[in-house]
Amino acid sequence: MFAATIGMFASMTLALGLLLAFTPYLMRHNECFAVTVPAAAQADPRIVALKKRYATVMLALTAAATVVSLVAGVLIASGGEQAESARALAGSFAECAAILVLVVASFALMLCNRRTVMGLKKQEGWGAERTRVAAVVAETDLPGALPLAWNLLYLPVILGTLALGLALYPHMPDMLPMHADINGTVTRYEPKTLATAIGFPVLLEAFLAACFTFTQWMMLRSKRPTDPSAPATSALAYGLFARAQSVFLLVIGILLGAGIGILFMLSSAGFIGLGQAGAIIVVLCIPIVVGSIALSVVYGQAGSRVFRRMQGDAPLLADDDEHWKLGLFYVNHDDASLFLPERFGIGWTMNFARPAAWAIILGGAAATAAFVVALVLIVG
Repeated sequence: MFAATIGMFASMTLALGLLLAFTPYLMRHNECFAVTVPAAAQADPRIVALKKRYATVMLALTAAATVVSLVAGVLIASGGEQAESARALAGSFAECAAILVLVVASFALMLCNRRTVMGLKKQEGWGAERTRVAAVVAETDLPGALPLAWNLLYLPVILGTLALGLALYPHMPDMLPMHADINGTVTRYEPKTLATAIGFPVLLEAFLAACFTFTQWMMLRSKRPTDPSAPATSALAYGLFARAQSVFLLVIGILLGAGIGILFMLSSAGFIGLGQAGAIIVVLCIPIVVGSIALSVVYGQAGSRVFRRMQGDAPLLADDDEHWKLGLFYVNHDDASLFLPERFGIGWTMNFARPAAWAIILGGAAATAAFVVALVLIVG
């Protein structure tokens, strides 16, 4: 468990740092540091130098942050039985600081380089003389995110966990292990009830399923970006990207949900220790991290790496830089789309000019708070 703890912290930090370091190389061919540029500008020596400099700095910070995470893992794993010990607290703080530094540094470097690219864009006249948009006929025939019906696969997982809990309930001890420290030592027990033995894992699985289903719905509702210079090819590339992301999301949702629920039941019945269950869950996270990085490298953001032929010398036909605040936040009152691909990073974001976006943010916060309150009421 000691080695697993250290490896978990270090691998998480390393994976995050590598993904952030190579983000500029994963973006769409007509975007650079959240600025719209002609595809040919990607070969400009100044743009190439900016990307290399960003990657070099981020890789150096990633190496340092990974070392800090290794130390943090050692401190947490050797903190003793009390989770609130000085060593454990110091390790937790160090790990949070390492991740925060990577995220903040990436954002700061992006803003700095974005300002430089905007200056180059103005200097070189990289602007669209008139905005041209493209519509793809028979868009429903293109690949895309999986239909929402696929999320019904979460139901057998939840019902299977419920059935397993009912079967094992008579064999569970009167006091159930509910919390273990990083070393696997159980630090809290709760009296056996249907709520603590079965309600807790089922509720957790249901919440995870709801979160993954919402993300799937977001993919389906997202604007499908198209390049006016290659509308069919870019639409197909995005569809393949969305399909791969949605399949991956469904697989990890089922894997995590089933893993957490079944392992908790087995630990409650005494077949495995709660610490062992936690270690197995950490192992389950490895293919998730590796898979997310692999998808990012293979497909790129919005399918930018699917067809390299799209990275030609086409002129700049569309420019919406004015709607991207700080390069990350999309605000466009004239765009009816609620979801769309991110400008710097892998995934999707929202149109913050739409009231529905803020309703989703507040609703998500309220749902999460209600979930936390329900868990507190169940486990005490």
